[in-house]
Amino acid sequence: MAKRATSSLLFTGSDWNFSTLSRAYEAIETIALDEMGLDVYPNQLEIISSEQMLDAYSSVGMPLMYQHWSFGKRFIFEDNLYRKGQRGLAYELVINSNPCITYLMEENTMAMQALVTAHASFGHNHFFKNNYLFRQWTDAGAILGYMDFAKKYIAKCEDRHGTDAVEAILDSAHALMDHGVFRYRRPPRLSSEKVRERARERLEYEEQTYSDLWRTLPLSTESRDAEEAERNASERKKVLNLPEENLLYFIEKHSLILEPWQREILRIVRVIAQYFYPQRQTKVMNEGCATFVHYTIINRLFDQGRLSEGNMLELLKSHSNVVFQPDFDDPRFPGINPYALGFAMMQDIERICMNPTSEDREWFPSFAGNGDSRETLLDAWANHRDESFVLQYLSPNLIRKFRLFLLSDVATDKYCEVSSIHDERGYAAVRKALARSYDVGSRQPDIQVVDVDLLGDRQLRLKHTVSDGILLDEASRDETLRHIRHLWGYEVSLAGVDRESDSLLYECSTS
Repeated sequence: MAKRATSSLLFTGSDWNFSTLSRAYEAIETIALDEMGLDVYPNQLEIISSEQMLDAYSSVGMPLMYQHWSFGKRFIFEDNLYRKGQRGLAYELVINSNPCITYLMEENTMAMQALVTAHASFGHNHFFKNNYLFRQWTDAGAILGYMDFAKKYIAKCEDRHGTDAVEAILDSAHALMDHGVFRYRRPPRLSSEKVRERARERLEYEEQTYSDLWRTLPLSTESRDAEEAERNASERKKVLNLPEENLLYFIEKHSLILEPWQREILRIVRVIAQYFYPQRQTKVMNEGCATFVHYTIINRLFDQGRLSEGNMLELLKSHSNVVFQPDFDDPRFPGINPYALGFAMMQDIERICMNPTSEDREWFPSFAGNGDSRETLLDAWANHRDESFVLQYLSPNLIRKFRLFLLSDVATDKYCEVSSIHDERGYAAVRKALARSYDVGSRQPDIQVVDVDLLGDRQLRLKHTVSDGILLDEASRDETLRHIRHLWGYEVSLAGVDRESDSLLYECSTS
């Protein structure tokens, strides 16, 4: 191989400075935008220490975050593992905001700074800006302004009402965070310019109209016949828009015991939960997109003579570690690595577009052999989440490569049965089962508010629709119900109902 001219290299050693970062960024940007056709938010790169990265870990990765004891607890846990060498740190952290903020570890070598810039500042950035879930459910331009408001507001509440009172509300709100999102109804978008003003106006109004009398009003004890009770229940469900899947939203709007500042804290927690909701649905696609982008860019830079062989070996080693998929019997096996599956699917789509087999043409007639892998990938990144992406793009070729098969595991049976193997019917079954495993709805318990009589006993009635006979862990279930009661102020009951037969499986309450 001919020796490369050092004058064309972006960098030669492992050390870096801001001039080198800028030169590498410009080269990466040219390939990402001009050759790959990526569309990104403006980028903001910030250099942080390992301790700052640990701090970001502990506060769910947000650059501005309110204080809570759980963040400190997690910081100590992560820091101990890191200091003992039992866990490494991410090379970068990226924020879905406009501008898109990428945090680079100051301990990184220059080669790694280039790789993570391509991965985060262009791969993740493009996905954040263009995927339909992020476009519909998040407001990248407003989140930083809102987090600044949230941090200052909660600090103000701690000064006014005491740290213990604020932490008690946050503890209960955090316990319900997974049930504090709208899954099917789009929430109102934040306004980066007016968020503080609207919050101030809302709080002033609530403080003026709030009456502590609601806490002590006697409950209605009048008797009603069955027909009247049913009619009243139907009317109040209609008025309260029941059933309601967003527990935090319902409690925030209808709890009779919460003061205005407590309602605002609930709103802050559910806004943050909603912000992260698309990321829970696109882990494979998001990481696959970013990994494919950085892999394409570093190879293109090497082909242009901008990276040395030594730097390329370092980058490929890091890339290989990221996409490593342990076997099922490996002690390190954590499940299917989203980086590995996502990257492999992106490469497979590229192959199917450019060099399809007869099998590919049969399974993917809409894009096999179209010769335009760039547009095919851009379309997939924009219009799918993990479930639909796997269901539509996972090929038999990749199923064989990952050696995937389907087990039928029935609790009453003595043995597991291999129900789907590598044949045409098996490929379809494996793909469908794997896609379903990425459906947030199938992993998250379906619990909804179904009834409450605000003029009667005020008992909050919840319903858990049980799928596949999977019940809630009793200890965590009862603890969560206590948190709900703390926010609601009155008795809370939960009924578990089988999805198929509609039969009652269990009942419990906080009484």
